[in-house]
Amino acid sequence: MVNDGAAPTNKMNNTIETGRARVQQQQKVDVSQIIEQQKLTSFLVTLVVGSWVVTFFDGFDMNVIAFAAPYLAPQFHLDKLMMGKVFSIGLAGTMVGGFLFGYLGDKIGRRPAIILATAAFSILTMAIAFAGSYEQLLALRLLDGVAIGGMLPLSWALNIEFAPRRYRSTIVTTVMVGYSLGTALGGPIAIWLIPKFGWGSVFLAGGGLSLLSAIGLLFMLPESIRFLASKGREPETIARILQRLAPGIALPANPHFVVADEEGSGKTFKVKLLFKDELRTITPLLWIAYIFSSMTAFFLATWTPLVFEALGFSRSTAALAATVNSAFGAIGGLTLMRFTDRFGAIAITVMPLLAVPLLLVTGFVDFGETGFLVASAFITLFLIGGHFGLHSIAGIFYPSTFRGNGAGWATSVAKIGSIAGPYIAGLILATSLPVRNIFAVLAICPAVFVVCILIIGIMHRRILKREDALAADGIALGSGAVASGSAVPAAASS
Repeated sequence: MVNDGAAPTNKMNNTIETGRARVQQQQKVDVSQIIEQQKLTSFLVTLVVGSWVVTFFDGFDMNVIAFAAPYLAPQFHLDKLMMGKVFSIGLAGTMVGGFLFGYLGDKIGRRPAIILATAAFSILTMAIAFAGSYEQLLALRLLDGVAIGGMLPLSWALNIEFAPRRYRSTIVTTVMVGYSLGTALGGPIAIWLIPKFGWGSVFLAGGGLSLLSAIGLLFMLPESIRFLASKGREPETIARILQRLAPGIALPANPHFVVADEEGSGKTFKVKLLFKDELRTITPLLWIAYIFSSMTAFFLATWTPLVFEALGFSRSTAALAATVNSAFGAIGGLTLMRFTDRFGAIAITVMPLLAVPLLLVTGFVDFGETGFLVASAFITLFLIGGHFGLHSIAGIFYPSTFRGNGAGWATSVAKIGSIAGPYIAGLILATSLPVRNIFAVLAICPAVFVVCILIIGIMHRRILKREDALAADGIALGSGAVASGSAVPAAASS
Protein backbone atom coordinates (compact mmCIF):
# COMPACT_ATOMS: atom_id res chain seq x y z
CA MET A 1 0.00 0.00 0.00
CA VAL A 2 2.85 2.36 0.90
CA ASN A 3 4.77 1.51 -2.24
CA ASP A 4 1.66 1.94 -4.39
CA GLY A 5 1.29 5.56 -3.15
CA ALA A 6 4.98 6.41 -3.54
CA ALA A 7 5.04 6.19 -7.32
CA PRO A 8 2.33 8.81 -7.94
CA THR A 9 3.96 11.03 -5.33
CA ASN A 10 7.36 10.77 -7.00
CA LYS A 11 5.78 11.43 -10.38
CA MET A 12 4.06 14.55 -9.01
CA ASN A 13 7.32 15.77 -7.46
CA ASN A 14 9.11 15.24 -10.75
CA THR A 15 6.39 17.22 -12.56
CA ILE A 16 6.74 20.09 -10.10
CA GLU A 17 10.53 20.09 -10.45
CA THR A 18 10.22 20.07 -14.24
CA GLY A 19 7.82 23.03 -14.08
CA ARG A 20 10.23 24.92 -11.84
CA ALA A 21 13.08 24.21 -14.21
CA ARG A 22 11.08 25.56 -17.13
CA VAL A 23 10.23 28.74 -15.24
CA GLN A 24 13.88 29.18 -14.29
CA GLN A 25 14.89 28.74 -17.94
CA GLN A 26 12.52 31.52 -19.00
CA GLN A 27 14.07 34.96 -19.37
CA LYS A 28 12.04 38.01 -18.49
CA VAL A 29 11.38 40.47 -21.29
CA ASP A 30 9.96 43.79 -20.17
CA VAL A 31 7.68 44.98 -22.97
CA SER A 32 7.17 48.36 -21.25
CA GLN A 33 10.89 49.05 -21.47
CA ILE A 34 10.98 48.18 -25.16
CA ILE A 35 7.97 50.44 -25.81
CA GLU A 36 9.62 53.33 -23.93
CA GLN A 37 12.86 52.96 -25.90
CA GLN A 38 11.31 52.62 -29.34
CA LYS A 39 11.83 55.17 -32.06
CA LEU A 40 9.14 56.47 -34.40
CA THR A 41 8.81 53.45 -36.69
CA SER A 42 6.43 52.63 -39.53
CA PHE A 43 4.61 50.31 -37.11
CA LEU A 44 3.65 53.15 -34.77
CA VAL A 45 2.80 55.48 -37.66
CA THR A 46 0.55 52.85 -39.23
CA LEU A 47 -1.25 52.29 -35.92
CA VAL A 48 -1.88 56.03 -35.45
CA VAL A 49 -3.03 56.53 -39.06
CA GLY A 50 -5.40 53.55 -38.89
CA SER A 51 -6.80 54.74 -35.57
CA TRP A 52 -7.17 58.26 -36.97
CA VAL A 53 -9.18 57.04 -39.94
CA VAL A 54 -11.64 54.98 -37.92
CA THR A 55 -11.96 57.80 -35.36
CA PHE A 56 -12.71 60.21 -38.22
CA PHE A 57 -15.70 58.10 -39.22
CA ASP A 58 -16.70 57.69 -35.58
CA GLY A 59 -16.93 61.48 -35.33
CA PHE A 60 -18.71 61.84 -38.65
CA ASP A 61 -21.31 59.15 -37.94
CA MET A 62 -21.99 60.46 -34.44
CA ASN A 63 -22.38 64.13 -35.27
CA VAL A 64 -23.60 64.36 -38.87
CA ILE A 65 -27.14 64.28 -37.53
CA ALA A 66 -26.59 67.87 -36.32
CA PHE A 67 -26.25 68.94 -39.96
CA ALA A 68 -29.11 66.72 -41.11
CA ALA A 69 -31.37 68.06 -38.34
CA PRO A 70 -32.73 71.05 -40.32
CA TYR A 71 -33.90 68.56 -42.99
CA LEU A 72 -35.02 65.84 -40.57
CA ALA A 73 -37.15 68.09 -38.38
CA PRO A 74 -39.77 69.01 -41.02
CA GLN A 75 -40.10 65.43 -42.29
CA PHE A 76 -40.72 63.93 -38.84
CA HIS A 77 -42.46 67.06 -37.48
CA LEU A 78 -39.89 67.50 -34.71
CA ASP A 79 -39.86 70.51 -32.40
CA LYS A 80 -36.71 71.58 -30.53
CA LEU A 81 -37.42 69.40 -27.51
CA MET A 82 -37.93 66.31 -29.71
CA MET A 83 -34.75 67.11 -31.63
CA GLY A 84 -32.93 67.45 -28.33
CA LYS A 85 -34.07 63.94 -27.43
CA VAL A 86 -32.72 62.61 -30.74
CA PHE A 87 -29.35 64.16 -29.95
CA SER A 88 -29.36 63.02 -26.33
CA ILE A 89 -30.46 59.42 -26.86
CA GLY A 90 -27.47 58.81 -29.12
CA LEU A 91 -25.27 60.06 -26.32
CA ALA A 92 -27.10 57.79 -23.86
CA GLY A 93 -26.09 54.95 -26.14
CA THR A 94 -22.45 56.02 -25.98
CA MET A 95 -22.66 55.80 -22.18
CA VAL A 96 -23.75 52.17 -22.39
CA GLY A 97 -21.14 51.52 -25.07
CA GLY A 98 -18.28 52.78 -22.94
CA PHE A 99 -19.17 50.37 -20.13
CA LEU A 100 -19.91 47.43 -22.44
CA PHE A 101 -16.96 47.67 -24.79
CA GLY A 102 -14.59 48.72 -22.00
CA TYR A 103 -15.43 45.40 -20.34
CA LEU A 104 -15.08 43.52 -23.63
CA GLY A 105 -11.76 45.21 -24.39
CA ASP A 106 -10.29 44.07 -21.09
CA LYS A 107 -11.82 40.60 -21.50
CA ILE A 108 -11.24 39.60 -25.14
CA GLY A 109 -8.67 42.19 -26.17
CA ARG A 110 -8.52 45.66 -27.71
CA ARG A 111 -8.31 44.49 -31.32
CA PRO A 112 -11.49 42.34 -31.57
CA ALA A 113 -13.53 44.80 -29.49
CA ILE A 114 -12.50 47.78 -31.67
CA ILE A 115 -13.27 45.92 -34.90
CA LEU A 116 -16.64 44.74 -33.55
CA ALA A 117 -17.62 48.26 -32.44
CA THR A 118 -16.57 49.80 -35.77
CA ALA A 119 -18.48 47.26 -37.85
CA ALA A 120 -21.56 47.72 -35.64
CA PHE A 121 -21.72 51.52 -35.84
CA SER A 122 -21.10 51.36 -39.60
CA ILE A 123 -24.15 49.17 -40.16
CA LEU A 124 -26.35 51.05 -37.68
CA THR A 125 -25.44 54.44 -39.18
CA MET A 126 -26.55 53.22 -42.59
CA ALA A 127 -29.76 51.90 -41.03
CA ILE A 128 -30.67 55.42 -39.85
CA ALA A 129 -31.19 56.37 -43.48
CA PHE A 130 -34.16 53.98 -43.57
CA ALA A 131 -35.86 55.23 -40.38
CA GLY A 132 -39.56 55.68 -41.08
CA SER A 133 -40.71 57.33 -37.87
CA TYR A 134 -39.55 59.36 -34.88
CA GLU A 135 -39.57 56.23 -32.72
CA GLN A 136 -37.40 54.30 -35.19
CA LEU A 137 -35.01 57.23 -35.37
CA LEU A 138 -34.66 57.23 -31.59
CA ALA A 139 -34.09 53.46 -31.42
CA LEU A 140 -31.42 53.48 -34.14
CA ARG A 141 -29.64 56.48 -32.64
CA LEU A 142 -29.53 54.69 -29.28
CA LEU A 143 -28.01 51.50 -30.75
CA ASP A 144 -25.64 53.43 -32.97
CA GLY A 145 -24.46 55.36 -29.94
CA VAL A 146 -23.62 52.14 -28.09
CA ALA A 147 -21.16 51.09 -30.79
CA ILE A 148 -19.76 54.59 -31.37
CA GLY A 149 -19.20 55.15 -27.65
CA GLY A 150 -17.52 51.77 -27.28
CA MET A 151 -14.87 52.32 -29.94
CA LEU A 152 -13.25 55.57 -28.77
CA PRO A 153 -11.92 54.63 -25.28
CA LEU A 154 -10.52 51.37 -26.63
CA SER A 155 -8.75 53.23 -29.43
CA TRP A 156 -7.15 55.54 -26.84
CA ALA A 157 -6.18 52.57 -24.68
CA LEU A 158 -4.55 50.76 -27.59
CA ASN A 159 -2.54 53.80 -28.69
CA ILE A 160 -1.51 54.64 -25.11
CA GLU A 161 -0.25 51.08 -24.66
CA PHE A 162 1.98 51.27 -27.74
CA ALA A 163 3.20 54.86 -27.23
CA PRO A 164 6.29 55.89 -25.25
CA ARG A 165 5.32 58.13 -22.34
CA ARG A 166 6.92 61.16 -24.02
CA TYR A 167 4.46 60.88 -26.93
CA ARG A 168 1.25 59.62 -25.31
CA SER A 169 -0.72 62.88 -25.24
CA THR A 170 0.50 63.78 -28.71
CA ILE A 171 -0.59 60.45 -30.20
CA VAL A 172 -4.01 60.34 -28.50
CA THR A 173 -4.68 63.96 -29.48
CA THR A 174 -3.63 63.27 -33.07
CA VAL A 175 -6.04 60.35 -33.17
CA MET A 176 -8.83 62.49 -31.71
CA VAL A 177 -8.25 65.18 -34.33
CA GLY A 178 -9.75 62.61 -36.67
CA TYR A 179 -12.96 62.74 -34.62
CA SER A 180 -13.01 66.53 -34.75
CA LEU A 181 -12.40 66.66 -38.49
CA GLY A 182 -15.04 63.98 -39.04
CA THR A 183 -17.45 66.25 -37.20
CA ALA A 184 -16.27 69.31 -39.14
CA LEU A 185 -16.68 67.75 -42.56
CA GLY A 186 -20.23 66.73 -41.73
CA GLY A 187 -21.35 70.27 -42.64
CA PRO A 188 -19.90 70.58 -46.15
CA ILE A 189 -20.77 66.98 -47.00
CA ALA A 190 -24.35 67.45 -45.80
CA ILE A 191 -24.72 70.67 -47.80
CA TRP A 192 -23.42 68.86 -50.89
CA LEU A 193 -25.28 65.55 -50.56
CA ILE A 194 -28.64 66.29 -48.95
CA PRO A 195 -30.08 68.74 -51.52
CA LYS A 196 -29.23 66.23 -54.28
CA PHE A 197 -29.94 62.86 -52.69
CA GLY A 198 -31.92 63.51 -49.50
CA TRP A 199 -30.97 63.49 -45.83
CA GLY A 200 -30.44 59.72 -45.75
CA SER A 201 -27.50 60.00 -48.15
CA VAL A 202 -25.12 61.34 -45.48
CA PHE A 203 -25.80 58.34 -43.24
CA LEU A 204 -25.34 55.89 -46.10
CA ALA A 205 -22.08 57.54 -47.12
CA GLY A 206 -20.72 57.73 -43.58
CA GLY A 207 -21.75 54.20 -42.62
CA GLY A 208 -20.53 52.68 -45.88
CA LEU A 209 -17.07 54.23 -45.64
CA SER A 210 -16.90 53.29 -41.95
CA LEU A 211 -17.55 49.67 -42.89
CA LEU A 212 -14.63 49.77 -45.32
CA SER A 213 -12.41 51.07 -42.52
CA ALA A 214 -13.58 48.19 -40.27
CA ILE A 215 -12.49 45.73 -42.95
CA GLY A 216 -9.12 47.49 -43.13
CA LEU A 217 -8.67 47.07 -39.37
CA LEU A 218 -8.82 43.29 -39.82
CA PHE A 219 -5.54 43.46 -41.72
CA MET A 220 -3.60 46.19 -39.92
CA LEU A 221 -4.73 46.53 -36.29
CA PRO A 222 -2.42 44.81 -33.75
CA GLU A 223 -3.36 43.60 -30.30
CA SER A 224 -1.86 45.46 -27.36
CA ILE A 225 1.30 43.70 -26.18
CA ARG A 226 0.95 45.38 -22.78
CA PHE A 227 -2.51 43.85 -22.50
CA LEU A 228 -1.32 40.39 -23.62
CA ALA A 229 1.72 40.43 -21.31
CA SER A 230 -0.27 41.63 -18.30
CA LYS A 231 -2.76 38.80 -18.89
CA GLY A 232 -0.06 36.20 -19.59
CA ARG A 233 -1.48 35.46 -23.05
CA GLU A 234 -0.15 34.60 -26.50
CA PRO A 235 3.64 34.97 -26.14
CA GLU A 236 4.07 34.10 -29.82
CA THR A 237 1.87 37.05 -30.79
CA ILE A 238 3.82 39.36 -28.48
CA ALA A 239 7.11 38.22 -30.00
CA ARG A 240 5.82 38.75 -33.53
CA ILE A 241 4.57 42.27 -32.74
CA LEU A 242 7.83 43.16 -30.98
CA GLN A 243 9.74 42.26 -34.14
CA ARG A 244 7.63 44.84 -36.00
CA LEU A 245 7.78 47.39 -33.20
CA ALA A 246 11.54 47.18 -32.71
CA PRO A 247 13.21 45.80 -35.85
CA GLY A 248 16.46 44.01 -35.07
CA ILE A 249 15.46 43.06 -31.54
CA ALA A 250 17.06 39.86 -30.20
CA LEU A 251 14.57 37.89 -28.10
CA PRO A 252 15.64 35.02 -25.84
CA ALA A 253 14.66 31.49 -26.79
CA ASN A 254 12.10 31.12 -24.02
CA PRO A 255 10.87 34.62 -23.11
CA HIS A 256 8.58 35.45 -20.22
CA PHE A 257 6.93 38.76 -21.13
CA VAL A 258 6.20 41.18 -18.28
CA VAL A 259 5.02 44.78 -17.85
CA ALA A 260 7.47 46.01 -15.22
CA ASP A 261 6.20 49.60 -14.99
CA GLU A 262 2.74 48.53 -13.81
CA GLU A 263 1.80 46.97 -10.51
CA GLY A 264 0.07 43.64 -10.95
CA SER A 265 -3.62 44.02 -10.25
CA GLY A 266 -4.98 40.59 -11.04
CA LYS A 267 -6.88 39.40 -14.06
CA THR A 268 -10.40 40.15 -12.85
CA PHE A 269 -11.67 43.71 -13.03
CA LYS A 270 -13.58 45.11 -10.09
CA VAL A 271 -14.88 48.67 -9.94
CA LYS A 272 -13.05 49.27 -6.66
CA LEU A 273 -9.75 49.08 -8.58
CA LEU A 274 -10.64 52.44 -10.11
CA PHE A 275 -10.43 53.94 -6.62
CA LYS A 276 -7.27 52.26 -5.36
CA ASP A 277 -4.54 54.40 -3.75
CA GLU A 278 -4.11 57.71 -5.66
CA LEU A 279 -6.97 56.76 -7.98
CA ARG A 280 -9.28 57.35 -5.00
CA THR A 281 -8.87 61.07 -5.75
CA ILE A 282 -7.99 61.03 -9.44
CA THR A 283 -10.93 58.94 -10.70
CA PRO A 284 -13.82 61.00 -9.26
CA LEU A 285 -12.16 64.30 -10.23
CA LEU A 286 -11.55 62.98 -13.74
CA TRP A 287 -15.20 61.95 -13.99
CA ILE A 288 -16.48 65.34 -12.79
CA ALA A 289 -14.19 67.19 -15.20
CA TYR A 290 -15.34 64.93 -18.02
CA ILE A 291 -19.03 65.51 -17.22
CA PHE A 292 -18.75 69.29 -17.33
CA SER A 293 -16.42 69.33 -20.34
CA SER A 294 -18.77 66.99 -22.21
CA MET A 295 -21.73 69.29 -21.55
CA THR A 296 -20.06 72.05 -23.56
CA ALA A 297 -18.43 69.80 -26.16
CA PHE A 298 -21.68 68.09 -27.13
CA PHE A 299 -23.71 71.26 -26.98
CA LEU A 300 -21.31 72.70 -29.56
CA ALA A 301 -21.35 69.51 -31.64
CA THR A 302 -25.14 69.15 -31.80
CA TRP A 303 -26.75 72.57 -31.48
CA THR A 304 -24.31 74.93 -33.21
CA PRO A 305 -25.99 74.89 -36.67
CA LEU A 306 -29.46 75.48 -35.17
CA VAL A 307 -28.24 78.15 -32.73
CA PHE A 308 -26.60 80.06 -35.57
CA GLU A 309 -29.79 79.87 -37.61
CA ALA A 310 -31.76 81.15 -34.60
CA LEU A 311 -29.36 84.11 -34.42
CA GLY A 312 -30.20 85.05 -37.98
CA PHE A 313 -27.43 83.36 -39.97
CA SER A 314 -28.34 81.52 -43.17
CA ARG A 315 -28.34 77.71 -43.16
CA SER A 316 -25.20 77.54 -45.32
CA THR A 317 -23.40 80.09 -43.14
CA ALA A 318 -24.43 78.20 -39.99
CA ALA A 319 -23.10 74.91 -41.39
CA LEU A 320 -19.87 76.59 -42.53
CA ALA A 321 -19.41 78.24 -39.11
CA ALA A 322 -19.91 74.88 -37.38
CA THR A 323 -17.26 73.36 -39.65
CA VAL A 324 -14.78 76.18 -38.99
CA ASN A 325 -15.42 75.88 -35.26
CA SER A 326 -14.70 72.15 -35.35
CA ALA A 327 -11.43 72.87 -37.14
CA PHE A 328 -10.55 75.42 -34.44
CA GLY A 329 -11.27 72.76 -31.81
CA ALA A 330 -8.77 70.46 -33.51
CA ILE A 331 -6.22 73.29 -33.56
CA GLY A 332 -6.75 73.73 -29.83
CA GLY A 333 -6.07 70.06 -29.19
CA LEU A 334 -2.96 70.05 -31.39
CA THR A 335 -1.65 73.19 -29.68
CA LEU A 336 -2.07 71.61 -26.25
CA MET A 337 -0.73 68.11 -26.87
CA ARG A 338 3.03 68.69 -26.66
CA PHE A 339 2.61 70.84 -23.52
CA THR A 340 0.65 67.99 -21.91
CA ASP A 341 3.41 65.52 -22.76
CA ARG A 342 6.01 67.88 -21.32
CA PHE A 343 4.27 69.30 -18.25
CA GLY A 344 1.60 66.69 -17.52
CA ALA A 345 -2.13 67.05 -16.97
CA ILE A 346 -1.80 70.48 -15.35
CA ALA A 347 -1.14 72.02 -18.80
CA ILE A 348 -4.74 71.25 -19.78
CA THR A 349 -6.14 73.84 -17.36
CA VAL A 350 -5.05 76.74 -19.60
CA MET A 351 -7.72 76.06 -22.23
CA PRO A 352 -10.88 76.06 -20.07
CA LEU A 353 -9.47 78.92 -17.99
CA LEU A 354 -9.35 81.11 -21.12
CA ALA A 355 -12.83 79.97 -22.17
CA VAL A 356 -14.62 81.22 -19.02
CA PRO A 357 -14.31 85.01 -19.56
CA LEU A 358 -14.85 84.66 -23.30
CA LEU A 359 -18.11 82.78 -22.77
CA LEU A 360 -19.37 85.40 -20.31
CA VAL A 361 -18.56 88.29 -22.61
CA THR A 362 -20.08 86.55 -25.64
CA GLY A 363 -23.25 85.81 -23.71
CA PHE A 364 -23.88 89.43 -22.71
CA VAL A 365 -22.10 91.65 -25.24
CA ASP A 366 -23.23 92.17 -28.84
CA PHE A 367 -20.16 91.93 -31.07
CA GLY A 368 -22.06 92.06 -34.34
CA GLU A 369 -22.16 89.13 -36.76
CA THR A 370 -18.45 89.04 -37.62
CA GLY A 371 -17.36 89.48 -34.00
CA PHE A 372 -19.71 86.75 -32.87
CA LEU A 373 -18.33 84.32 -35.48
CA VAL A 374 -14.75 85.03 -34.36
CA ALA A 375 -15.63 84.72 -30.65
CA SER A 376 -17.47 81.45 -31.32
CA ALA A 377 -14.45 80.01 -33.10
CA PHE A 378 -12.12 80.80 -30.20
CA ILE A 379 -14.63 79.53 -27.64
CA THR A 380 -14.60 76.21 -29.51
CA LEU A 381 -10.79 76.26 -29.70
CA PHE A 382 -10.50 76.57 -25.90
CA LEU A 383 -13.36 74.23 -24.94
CA ILE A 384 -12.64 71.44 -27.43
CA GLY A 385 -8.88 71.84 -27.00
CA GLY A 386 -9.36 71.20 -23.28
CA HIS A 387 -11.69 68.29 -24.04
CA PHE A 388 -9.00 66.74 -26.25
CA GLY A 389 -6.58 67.17 -23.37
CA LEU A 390 -8.93 65.10 -21.20
CA HIS A 391 -9.02 62.37 -23.82
CA SER A 392 -5.22 62.26 -23.84
CA ILE A 393 -5.00 61.57 -20.08
CA ALA A 394 -8.17 59.51 -19.56
CA GLY A 395 -6.34 56.18 -19.65
CA ILE A 396 -2.82 56.98 -18.49
CA PHE A 397 -3.50 56.59 -14.78
CA TYR A 398 -4.77 53.00 -15.11
CA PRO A 399 -2.68 49.84 -15.68
CA SER A 400 -3.05 47.72 -18.80
CA THR A 401 -5.00 45.01 -16.97
CA PHE A 402 -8.00 47.33 -16.67
CA ARG A 403 -7.13 50.38 -18.80
CA GLY A 404 -10.05 49.64 -21.14
CA ASN A 405 -12.41 49.67 -18.17
CA GLY A 406 -10.75 52.76 -16.70
CA ALA A 407 -11.07 54.80 -19.90
CA GLY A 408 -14.48 53.27 -20.66
CA TRP A 409 -15.91 54.17 -17.26
CA ALA A 410 -14.54 57.71 -17.50
CA THR A 411 -16.07 58.34 -20.92
CA SER A 412 -19.33 56.62 -19.98
CA VAL A 413 -19.79 58.64 -16.81
CA ALA A 414 -18.96 61.71 -18.90
CA LYS A 415 -22.04 60.97 -20.98
CA ILE A 416 -24.09 62.37 -18.11
CA GLY A 417 -22.81 65.71 -19.34
CA SER A 418 -23.02 64.73 -23.00
CA ILE A 419 -26.71 63.91 -22.58
CA ALA A 420 -27.53 66.81 -20.28
CA GLY A 421 -25.74 69.44 -22.39
CA PRO A 422 -27.85 69.17 -25.57
CA TYR A 423 -31.04 68.52 -23.59
CA ILE A 424 -30.59 71.52 -21.28
CA ALA A 425 -29.70 73.63 -24.29
CA GLY A 426 -32.96 72.55 -25.92
CA LEU A 427 -34.89 73.61 -22.82
CA ILE A 428 -33.17 77.01 -22.74
CA LEU A 429 -33.69 77.57 -26.46
CA ALA A 430 -37.39 76.73 -26.04
CA THR A 431 -37.79 79.58 -23.51
CA SER A 432 -38.07 83.30 -24.20
CA LEU A 433 -34.46 83.97 -23.10
CA PRO A 434 -32.19 85.52 -25.75
CA VAL A 435 -30.35 82.74 -27.58
CA ARG A 436 -27.01 84.45 -27.00
CA ASN A 437 -27.36 84.09 -23.19
CA ILE A 438 -26.79 80.36 -23.43
CA PHE A 439 -23.05 81.01 -23.85
CA ALA A 440 -22.94 82.76 -20.47
CA VAL A 441 -24.66 79.79 -18.83
CA LEU A 442 -22.05 77.48 -20.36
CA ALA A 443 -19.25 79.34 -18.52
CA ILE A 444 -20.07 77.30 -15.39
CA CYS A 445 -18.76 74.14 -17.08
CA PRO A 446 -15.15 75.13 -17.84
CA ALA A 447 -14.91 76.76 -14.39
CA VAL A 448 -15.59 73.39 -12.71
CA PHE A 449 -13.31 71.68 -15.24
CA VAL A 450 -10.38 73.94 -14.26
CA VAL A 451 -10.65 73.15 -10.55
CA CYS A 452 -10.76 69.37 -11.10
CA ILE A 453 -7.87 69.21 -13.56
CA LEU A 454 -5.75 71.56 -11.48
CA ILE A 455 -5.89 69.07 -8.59
CA ILE A 456 -5.28 66.11 -10.91
CA GLY A 457 -2.42 68.00 -12.54
CA ILE A 458 -0.69 68.60 -9.21
CA MET A 459 -1.00 64.89 -8.39
CA HIS A 460 0.19 63.93 -11.89
CA ARG A 461 3.36 65.98 -11.49
CA ARG A 462 4.14 64.08 -8.28
CA ILE A 463 3.50 60.78 -10.07
CA LEU A 464 5.79 61.77 -12.96
CA LYS A 465 8.58 62.76 -10.56
CA ARG A 466 8.22 59.43 -8.79
CA GLU A 467 8.32 57.51 -12.07
CA ASP A 468 11.39 59.45 -13.21
CA ALA A 469 13.14 58.63 -9.94
CA LEU A 470 12.29 54.94 -10.29
CA ALA A 471 13.48 54.97 -13.91
CA ALA A 472 16.76 56.58 -12.83
CA ASP A 473 17.22 53.92 -10.15
CA GLY A 474 16.50 51.24 -12.75
CA ILE A 475 19.15 52.63 -15.08
CA ALA A 476 21.68 52.96 -12.27
CA LEU A 477 21.13 49.54 -10.76
CA GLY A 478 19.86 47.58 -13.74
CA SER A 479 16.25 46.46 -13.82
CA GLY A 480 15.33 42.84 -13.23
CA ALA A 481 14.40 42.41 -16.86
CA VAL A 482 17.69 43.75 -18.16
CA ALA A 483 19.78 41.88 -15.58
CA SER A 484 18.11 38.63 -16.48
CA GLY A 485 18.94 39.00 -20.13
CA SER A 486 15.81 40.88 -21.24
CA ALA A 487 15.71 41.91 -24.87
CA VAL A 488 16.09 45.57 -25.76
CA PRO A 489 16.22 47.08 -29.24
CA ALA A 490 19.65 47.06 -30.75
CA ALA A 491 19.47 50.78 -31.41
CA ALA A 492 18.65 51.49 -27.80
CA SER A 493 21.39 49.32 -26.38
CA SER A 494 24.14 50.60 -28.59
